[in-house]
Amino acid sequence: MSGTGEALEVWIDQDLCTGDGICVQYAPEVFELDIDGLAYVKGDDDELRQQPGESVPVPLTLLQDVVDSVKDCPGDCIHVRRAADGVEVYGPDAE
Repeated sequence: MSGTGEALEVWIDQDLCTGDGICVQYAPEVFELDIDGLAYVKGDDDELRQQPGESVPVPLTLLQDVVDSVKDCPGDCIHVRRAADGVEVYGPDAE
């Protein structure tokens, strides 16, 4: 799996999002439900990233919360990948 010092980024596939909000409960600093009822990632500026596949860095202090979100997401729509090479380390496409 991912090394501790490795830069990771997270994104949500809105086509699969069920709007359950589990991710927001785990990591409200990273995820937010929008007016359309779907979850999006947000950056340090608190702006939602609404373009398909748009990602934000995963703060190391929130990594476990983000990973728990991935594991408990009923839509299986949260993807965490290494920033360096784009390889998914947590989520539906992780090896």
